[in-house]
This record gives sequence, structure tokens and C-alpha cells, in this order.
Amino acid sequence: MAMRRIGQVLVDLGFITDEQLEMLLEEQRQQPGELLGKIAEEMGLITDEQLAQALGEQLGLRVVALSELRIPDEVLQTVTETMAQMYRIVPIKFDGQRLTVATCDPQNLRIQDELRTFLGYDIEVVVATERDILTMLGKHYDSQRESVESIIIDLENDEELKKKAEALAGDGPIDLTSAEALADSAPVRKLLNMVLLLAIKDHASDIHFEPFEDEFRIRIKADGVLYEMVPPPRHLAFAITTRIKVMANLDIAERRLPQDGRIELTVGGHPVDLRVAVLPTMFGESVVMRVLDRSVVSLDLNKVGMDEPTLKRFREVINLPNGIVLVTGPTGSGKTTTLYSALNELNDIRDKIITTEDPVEYDIDGIIQIPIDPDIGVTFASCLRAILRHDPDIILVGEIRDTETAEIAVQASLTGHLVFSTLHTNDAPSSITRLKDMGIPTFLITATVEAILAQRLVRRICTQCREEIPAQPEVLFDLGLDPAQIQLDGRKFFKGRGCDVCNNTGYKGRIGLFELMVMNDDLRDMVMRNRSVDELREAARNYGMVTLREAGIRYIHEGITTAEEVIRETILEA
Repeated sequence: MAMRRIGQVLVDLGFITDEQLEMLLEEQRQQPGELLGKIAEEMGLITDEQLAQALGEQLGLRVVALSELRIPDEVLQTVTETMAQMYRIVPIKFDGQRLTVATCDPQNLRIQDELRTFLGYDIEVVVATERDILTMLGKHYDSQRESVESIIIDLENDEELKKKAEALAGDGPIDLTSAEALADSAPVRKLLNMVLLLAIKDHASDIHFEPFEDEFRIRIKADGVLYEMVPPPRHLAFAITTRIKVMANLDIAERRLPQDGRIELTVGGHPVDLRVAVLPTMFGESVVMRVLDRSVVSLDLNKVGMDEPTLKRFREVINLPNGIVLVTGPTGSGKTTTLYSALNELNDIRDKIITTEDPVEYDIDGIIQIPIDPDIGVTFASCLRAILRHDPDIILVGEIRDTETAEIAVQASLTGHLVFSTLHTNDAPSSITRLKDMGIPTFLITATVEAILAQRLVRRICTQCREEIPAQPEVLFDLGLDPAQIQLDGRKFFKGRGCDVCNNTGYKGRIGLFELMVMNDDLRDMVMRNRSVDELREAARNYGMVTLREAGIRYIHEGITTAEEVIRETILEA
């Protein structure tokens, strides 16, 4: 039997009229993605108690008044503060196997699955008002402030866990049943859950678990910089890596070979993909988890950080009917996000877009995306050949790594396709040299390459603790700036003092620096005459190209980033 819609339930319960329902549906059409019950509450048509009652009626769930309950401490301790705040749940009953949690968002059916994965218990959901949930979270969890440090202290004092871990940590054959039981134990689950949730909450890009002779480090990469967490006891290295391998469906008995896997979670209502790479080392297995949180990345060209003139020129380039558009920069410089944003903008029912990537990072509706798998012969070159038989208009090649891929990309652009791809070079002009080194004839480079976008990511200064600082002579020297001119122009420098919002780093988030070289007849003529990279760069600047360093200096004076960040990420042009 089909579930009644929440609007009909509200009418059936007598909370709103049919006319009010029509008005709410019209309002919902103006606010895509907004829940109808929430709109009704915000418009004052129903109370939060009536909304909770309607949700319970709709989903067949019990409704509880949290203010009337006394929740034992041992029940509250089944869920960490981070998890409770992120999922907006309050545990109210636990019998050793089944945990009952109250939520104000029962329509999010994934909450049960996620909690079951994280906690290892059967989960029963009941409905409470949002006001009651927030009150109980403030009352029971803000005072506890459970942290990774407190969990690690408990683990260090757990002698029984230490004995089990040390018995399994040897180099010989392992007892799989004991290993799984250890990895599944509540303390190990609790620590790993806390690390994962904190990393996702801080918008981290990677989590590193590193075994050494006398310690086991956990480091989190956020905004391009690694930060070390309080290290767990060394004897738990095997238990933690085994727990990760279990979650990623990897072979826990294999400790001599590298392994790759993935963990798919839904945290706080949005999907998070964890790419897991396990590497055997002298002192155990090292694990790196790449965090792909699709809610953090906005695939919108307006939000990647390009200034208006660069964005206007880039839009003109990506709307060309054919040719090659290259995005270049080191690993982790945001190339994929820029390309996806461009494809997202070009994604139209009239055009066929096919991508081949290693791996496919973000799923975009309407685009055919092919994952690379070299183990079975699915390479960029072989995929690209097959793609051309599928009548595409726009092609994305994840990366031009070899001559074969470069040649096919060139041929594709010559036959009327628009080809996007990435390269690893220092700046836009040096990409021409890289293509020549790959063996691509100069006349084909000039015939196909339409534009090259070089980019870097620099950390933004935290807006909550930003302050003006005097210009340091050594910094001006490194940036190639004239101190007298800086003083004359009244240009300013800033830094973040450090606060709770930015974890005392002075930085919060990142922004892109962009250098767009659009090819024209003069630049093509210079490429044909094998002019140097420096000459090419100078000519491109004369035609309006802003270099990475120049883009960075502008951000420094606007108070967006620091001089140290720009010096670290860009080179001084000759």
C-alpha cells in the first residue's frame, strides 16, 4: 500500500485544510528541496508537536516527548557527541542488542542503516520534535564534550583489549575469527567512528593511518595541510586497520600486498565516498582514506574562484565546437572540480558527453562516465578509441599520461569533438613543451589546443580572526614586490590570528588561483617557431593572461589569503 504524503496526513489529522495544502504545495514549488512539513511549520500553520505527530502517523513510528524521559548515562554513552550532533539523534533505550534513537528527521531512512554500520546494533527509530532534540543534545552532550583524547585514554586503560590486540599483532598466520571480533569490538568502532566523523565534519580530503616502530599515527589532511591527531595506543594498529578493511570489504588475512577498496556512507543526510588504499610497510599496514564528500564540492563555475575576466574567457573557450582544452596543475590542485564544473555547465540534452576517469569521482546525471581499470586493459587510450565510436560531442579524458592517449585526443579534436583533459605541469605555457616531449608534432598542437588553464589551491584566511599585519621585507622580496611601491599604493597584508572556528590555524577553506592562456594566431606562430616558454608566457601576458603569481598577489591584498600561501604554491616568473 502506497504511503500517504505528509500533506494529506496533515489534512486527515485536521491540522490544515485542503486550501492550505494547495497553498503549501505552491510554496514548495518555489522552494525546491524544502520539506512540506517544515514549510507548514515556518508559516505558522502547524506546531512542531503536530509535525512530529503527522510524521509518526505517516511512517508508522512511535512519537515520544523527550522532555518527559530520564535517559540513563549508559544509554547516552552508546552514541558519541559528534555522531549525535551530526545525525541530530538522541539515544533513549538500549537492551544490549537493540538501540532506540529519537530523531526529528524520520524521513531520512538512511539514518538507520548508517547507525547500524557505525554502531553494530539493531536500530529502532522513534519521532520527537526538533525543539526537543536540540534541547536534549544541548543538555546531555555539550556538557560531556567527548573527544578523541578521552576515547584514547579509555583504550589505553583497557588491559583486556591490549592482551587480545598483542596476541594478534604478530607476523604469523592470524585467527580470522579473533581478528574480526577485535575489529568489531565497541572501543575500536567508537574510535574509528569518531575519527571519520570529525574528518568529514572538518571537510578533510584524506585520513592517514601510519604505523611506526613505537607509535601509530593518525593524520588528517584539511585545506591541503596534514594535522596530527592524538595517537592511539600502538597495539591497536592491527585492530584499527582490520576494522577499516572489514568496512571496505578487503581481505583481512592478506597483509603482504597492497589493496584498494571503498566505503560508501551517508553522513548527516549526504553521501560520502571513502576510497581506501592499504599499503604493507615494515611495521604493519599503512592506510590512506580519500574522502569524497559530494556535498562539500559545488560543481559550479561561478564558485571555483575565477575572477570575472578569466571566467568570461574560459566560458567562451568551453563553448567552442571542437579543439582541446587542458587544465594543468599538481595532484590536489582542484583540476577535476574545475573540469566537472565545466561539464556540468555544458550538460545539455542536445549534446552527448562521455568521460573516462581514474576513478570516477562525482556522478553527474546525463553524462556517461567510464572508470579506468588498467588491470583488465581498460586504459585511457583504449577507452578513448571506443568512445569515438559512440558519437560523442564532448569528451573528458581524465589525464593525458602517454603519447598514445595524447595522439588519440588530438585526432578526436580534429574530427569535430571538444576534448577536455588534464596534465601535470607547473604553468600554462610549459604545457606546450610537455606535449612536444610526448611526441606530438608542433603543427598538430597549434591546430588543436584552444586553451590551457593552470591552477593551484591556496588556503583562505579565516574571516572570524583575520587581522591586518605590516608587510615583511623578506616576504616582499620572495614575492618580487617593490617595498616603496607597496607603501606608495597603500596595499595591505593580512593573516588569521587563530580561533575556534578555524581550529587555531588561521585558515578556513580554500580558493583557486587561475592562469588562463587562450591560444591565438600570434601564440600559435610562436609555438611553430619553437620559441621558449618564457617568451610564450610574456606574449600571453600581453594578450591578457594573468599569471598564477599575479592572481595570488591580488588575493593577498584583498585579504583572501596570505603571502606565505602564495609563495608556497606559485613560482616567480622570469
